[in-house]
Amino acid sequence: MAVSGSPTGQAVAAGRLFVHVAAATDHAQRLGAAPLLAVSVLNKVSEFLVDTGQLDTARPLIDRALQLTQTRALGADHPSTLTTRSKQASWLGEAGQVQEAAEQFERLLADRLRVLGADHPDTLTTRSNLAYWQGQAGQVQEAVGQFERLLADQIRVLGADHPNTLINRGNLAFWLGRAGRAREAAEQFEQLLADHLRVLGADHPDTLTTRSNLANWLGQAGHVQEAAEQFEQLLADRVRVLGADHPNTLTTRSHLAFWLSRAGQVQEAAGQFERLLADQARVLGADHPNTLTTRSNLASCLARAGQVQEAAEQFERLLTDQARILGADHPDTLSTRGNLAYCLAEAGRVQEAAGQFERLLADQARVLGADHPDTLSIRGNLASCLGRAGRAQEAAERFEQLLADQARVLGADHPNTLATGHALAYWRVRAG
Repeated sequence: MAVSGSPTGQAVAAGRLFVHVAAATDHAQRLGAAPLLAVSVLNKVSEFLVDTGQLDTARPLIDRALQLTQTRALGADHPSTLTTRSKQASWLGEAGQVQEAAEQFERLLADRLRVLGADHPDTLTTRSNLAYWQGQAGQVQEAVGQFERLLADQIRVLGADHPNTLINRGNLAFWLGRAGRAREAAEQFEQLLADHLRVLGADHPDTLTTRSNLANWLGQAGHVQEAAEQFEQLLADRVRVLGADHPNTLTTRSHLAFWLSRAGQVQEAAGQFERLLADQARVLGADHPNTLTTRSNLASCLARAGQVQEAAEQFERLLTDQARILGADHPDTLSTRGNLAYCLAEAGRVQEAAGQFERLLADQARVLGADHPDTLSIRGNLASCLGRAGRAQEAAERFEQLLADQARVLGADHPNTLATGHALAYWRVRAG
């Protein structure tokens, strides 16, 4: 059955529920009711709010649940307490505090191992969450290793066809791609798709998600036209199965526009992003993270079409909104600062761009860490900008230092490391 429009109604209803949920749990505590049910309700509602991007509304519910878990009836080792800690850690990650999220999941894992045991499903889930946020914090190789070890344990404990095992295979493939192994990621998603079709069926949401991941990594591996074609086919199926306004359908439209842009159909892609933006603002709201992401994609598309001044203006407006909604240190806000600086450089404002890259680099090193892939990428952008500003020798020196760090962190064969090697050779020639 199509569920067109239902996510919007659910999100609005969940937002309105906040006052009632908070009041009901307060009243239950005054009456001396057992806190377990209240904590369970708070966790369920907060999870939905986080999933729909309503982080500000979710946080008070998580804090309330944590407060209730401190009662004598529950205590630190109660499963509901551990679950609430997991919700809190996930909230931190979604709010951009990825390193703190990883650290909280690491502490939670130790407690779940002690209380529940190594093979308990909640313990296995915590290992998955820890690996995910470690990857988001830039520890990509560590994430790959954790997902590989987790997969072996899930096959042993749950079985090869268990939904959680299949999900973890997708997680492993994704982080292999993020580690620069795009072709291997695509191959793993292709194998996973066959198993999803056999176990879950063609229209299962997880099967559709795997098709999306397969198309994306085919594109990342260089099969750009095939990626666009697969997303076009997937979009038709998601409209049929989920409805036109389902968030996953809207996300598929974003992916399709992105790969059309990469395939050279930049004007078509820009038009698709503009229409998508209108629909996301209507369905999700103007301040939803996915709506903000589409504004970024549209500005990037304009830059690819050579409209760098307009792109820079759009990134400036987006930056203001992201700082207000997500915070100045959120990874998406930092990414927009990088995109803005890039457009300024392309518009000929090289000195201004270099200054923005330098300030951004300091903030990324502080927020994400010196070895985070995004921090390393900005070092490359800064070096290139300095070269274009006539400082070829300094650019060559910076690329030389960056090459050593990328080889250490990402590996010598990572695409970013190889690109830095080419840039180093270029600026060495320019420096004489």
